[in-house]
Amino acid sequence: MSDAVVVGAGHNGLIAAIRLADAGWDVTVLEAAPQVGGAIKSAELTPGYVTDLFSAFFPLAVASPVFADLDLGSHGLTWSRAPFAFGHPAGPSDDDAPVVHPDPADTAAHLARFAPRDGTRWLDLVAQWQTTVRPILLNSLFGPFPPVRALLRALRSSGTADALRLARFLLLPANQMVRELFHGEKARLLILGNALHADIPLDAPGSGVMGYLLTMLGQDTGYPVPVGGAEQLAQALRRRAEKAGVQVHCDTPVTRIETRGGRAVGVVDGGGRLWPARRAVLADVSAPDLYTRLLSADDVPARVLADLETFTWDTPVVKINYAIGGAIPWRSENLSGAGTVHLGADSHTIASSTTDIETGNIPEQPFLLFGQMTAADPTRSPAGTESAWSYSHLPRGVTDDEAARYLAARMDAVLEAHAPGVSDLIVERHVQTPRDLQAADANLVGGAVNGGTSQLFQQLVFRPTPGLGGAITPVGRLYLAGSSAHPGGGVHGACGNNAARAALAHDGLRGLPRRALSRRVTELLTKPPRPDTPQSNGARR
Repeated sequence: MSDAVVVGAGHNGLIAAIRLADAGWDVTVLEAAPQVGGAIKSAELTPGYVTDLFSAFFPLAVASPVFADLDLGSHGLTWSRAPFAFGHPAGPSDDDAPVVHPDPADTAAHLARFAPRDGTRWLDLVAQWQTTVRPILLNSLFGPFPPVRALLRALRSSGTADALRLARFLLLPANQMVRELFHGEKARLLILGNALHADIPLDAPGSGVMGYLLTMLGQDTGYPVPVGGAEQLAQALRRRAEKAGVQVHCDTPVTRIETRGGRAVGVVDGGGRLWPARRAVLADVSAPDLYTRLLSADDVPARVLADLETFTWDTPVVKINYAIGGAIPWRSENLSGAGTVHLGADSHTIASSTTDIETGNIPEQPFLLFGQMTAADPTRSPAGTESAWSYSHLPRGVTDDEAARYLAARMDAVLEAHAPGVSDLIVERHVQTPRDLQAADANLVGGAVNGGTSQLFQQLVFRPTPGLGGAITPVGRLYLAGSSAHPGGGVHGACGNNAARAALAHDGLRGLPRRALSRRVTELLTKPPRPDTPQSNGARR
């Protein structure tokens, strides 16, 4: 019998297992797929070309305090970066697209060529990020839930008035944020493109902070990739977990969670075997999967089931993987050095693309996230070629293959418009539809890659449902460790880390009077983590 059973070996499940094992628990991880990683996998779809099938660039992992003390460099992980973190041409005819250089001064000088005052504005923004916002935002988003201490420290250090100004800034819709920050279109596009990584409309609160965070991380850490493919990150996590004593079993789907007296006592796999858990069960799955499949309806309060009826997924993804037999012929030559390129959205068309999605229409001019993996890591394909991908979104709830194929054709057209002749260089092309994504990873329901919408009505204490913010569930000793919990999607590890902290905190509180128990839970869950070992430079610059 294990102290804890973790359902799912995505990065959140593995990090939860590592935290528990480091604390002395005996931990077993059960994974339905043949290999660990969840949505962190790579493969040679075309011989000689390594393709990341899901997650590809990992700025959140490098910046997250959760990864800081894992020392994954000692377990085979090496990071690589493209010469430029990302770029965003202002339309197909733009032959001088804005890009983010490794040095903020170089980025500022580059942006000043388009609008002289924007160079200074960029340096001011980077200084604000480095001195004030970075520790507050990263600790609030990726630290313990709820983020009480990080916010209190911010108030004490900056004063109430400045803290309110910062809060207002972070709540700005992306459209308003860029108008307040920059004078020229090209600097504005850098934040707007990153805001579109989430499914929040650009005129809605919350979109600005996403664009700001990813833009500043691009300037701060770059957009790193694991040398050899995303799979290397998953395997490094597995090796780190097994070194701590975790037992990992793949090809072992879990069909239900066993409960007794309102507490989780183990799980049952597809072959009918019971895997008992003395202290906790942690589920790296989606919230709907946990409450409507793995648990009996008798174990879930009616209020929770009713709330889940309004649980909102993020918009479905269509992804195209390319093996390109030469250098991509960008109109803007500097894009050849950008790991990530945002395509199909200038200040005039960016609104129409997002409006189409929100109103249920497939965009004729879709916004693309385009990844040049060989530019970021030369091991990904033969010299002079490019392993690349693009992805875009369908309207929420539209997941059929016909719609996906239509969008994929429009995506190809957008790429060709920005890089004339690239179609003739494509060696092979593979499309992943929303159905393909879900078939490959059951947590990517309907092609949704974020574990649920990023919009404010389903974030923080509302994620996954009101009254169940964070890892805690209505079932004793059962914790939600997947991206349906705060802070949501992305490879940052906070969902798994928060679940492990909650399990450890509650396990140490048995026998306390109810009032003392409540007080001690709050204290432990808001206490900042203390790294067990010094930070490794394997995951940071």
